Amino acid sequence: MPKIKTHKATVKRFRYTAGKRLMRRKSGQDHFNARESGVTSKNKRRDLQTSGHFDRIIKRLTPYQ
Repeated sequence: MPKIKTHKATVKRFRYTAGKRLMRRKSGQDHFNARESGVTSKNKRRDLQTSGHFDRIIKRLTPYQ
């Protein structure tokens, strides 16, 4: 049986913690941030845990991570 290819864009956007939880970065940080409040900007700097539905999809796209 051949190897499964890893989806490289997914590997760059998601990471696993030591406890096998899947983390992602909050979106909307690139530009147009001057209009955001300070609290919103601070919240965008945090990593978030993904929901259970996305865990199954991402695990399929990154089989060897």
